[in-house]
Amino acid sequence: MRGKGEKDREIIWNPGRANPKQREFFRSKTLYTAYGGAKGGGKTWAVRTKAIGGAIYYAGIRILIMRRTYPELEENHIQPMLRSIPKNLASYNGTTRVLKFINGSTIKFGHWNGAVSELEYQGQEFDWIFIDEATQFTERAFNYLGGCLRGTSSVPKRMYLTCNPGGVGHRWVKRLFIDRDFRLDPDNPEANECPEDYSFIPATVEDNEYLLKNSPGYLKMLSSMPEDLRRAYRYGDWDALGGSYFSEVRRDTHVVADFAIPSHWVRYRSIDYGLDMLACCWVAVDEKGRSYVYRELKKSGLVVRQAAELIKRLTGDEEITATFAPPDIWSRQKDSGRSMAELFAEHGVPLTKAVSDRVQGHMIMKDMLSPRQDGPELCIFRSCREFYSDVTSIQADEENPSDCAKMPHEVTHSVDALRYYCMSRRRISEEPVEFYDYDDEQELNYDEFMLYRSF
Repeated sequence: MRGKGEKDREIIWNPGRANPKQREFFRSKTLYTAYGGAKGGGKTWAVRTKAIGGAIYYAGIRILIMRRTYPELEENHIQPMLRSIPKNLASYNGTTRVLKFINGSTIKFGHWNGAVSELEYQGQEFDWIFIDEATQFTERAFNYLGGCLRGTSSVPKRMYLTCNPGGVGHRWVKRLFIDRDFRLDPDNPEANECPEDYSFIPATVEDNEYLLKNSPGYLKMLSSMPEDLRRAYRYGDWDALGGSYFSEVRRDTHVVADFAIPSHWVRYRSIDYGLDMLACCWVAVDEKGRSYVYRELKKSGLVVRQAAELIKRLTGDEEITATFAPPDIWSRQKDSGRSMAELFAEHGVPLTKAVSDRVQGHMIMKDMLSPRQDGPELCIFRSCREFYSDVTSIQADEENPSDCAKMPHEVTHSVDALRYYCMSRRRISEEPVEFYDYDDEQELNYDEFMLYRSF
């Protein structure tokens, strides 16, 4: 029943009833809003509803909804939205994956595929961006998409995230939204993370009365999970899952302020190369045998000549003892009969073949990263943000917990490059000293044999 003087209004779309946590999500005005914690809190419905409501309310708004894979996007967003929106209100183009409303608003659906996606979204602008299941995204992806949050319209620019504990993005989501551990860079104040920009809305399955009513067995399923998963998915406990294969790594222990590398320290490079991504790290070893990753490089789309030239330019006049690379770079190409290792050497970057055993290599990495009384054997310069982020983001392989996951690709290249260094470095440092047996009566030929002593 309407009040006196209130005009009759046509209901053009009715999303249904939201629970209190979903309404809080709808009303949030911070630049970054994360919603979730436990499973079953109604996150995906909230994303769809907020996006459609915004498209209707703000004529001409540009919205992006992201999921990790396209099948998830199709099942959780595209098809449910097409069923709920009246056909006279919006039309969908399956080729461009854009839902266009009659008032000029658009909702674009995208999935993230590392460097390929970076090229796809380069230069694009959106007023609202939704990252559904944000812990499946790397911090690099989050930051890159944040760069697309711009435009000339008066619509307030916002990013909305939904999340559960665990996954490749566990650490950065927990850092920003749960621990509220914001980075401050005195050398670059514009890059500082502002606490007022971030808000988190926790939700549990109890908040979703609709789900409990229609799927009473869901709560029992969550409660019967192993303890760590039950704490994470049933109660939204962000401390229940480590979120990284290299759980030993801590920022306050492994990240050191950049310093000038002494000229007498031995320096190495280690690479993982493919056309999709070149990852290269420069590592210096001090007198005690501790290794420091002091420079990093990650760049896609480089042929061997370009990769070698970039590595040489960044190296400058530094003396590099060896550049480690995976064995497959020595495989000969069918078209030319030459290997990529030959091409790298031809362009001024000779390579040393590393051992490629994944499990052994990752175990050596874990050992070098493990805490010791005098500090870990491997440290990372503060400026090497991408290598640190990748090492702390990569997950254990679900089928082989002793190994790292092979997905998502954008975080594996740095880890592989470091693995080749760690295996090769350990092999060098543990190389046995050879002793020669001589007949006591045989005179030593000093012209053919020299004795060395290391001081």
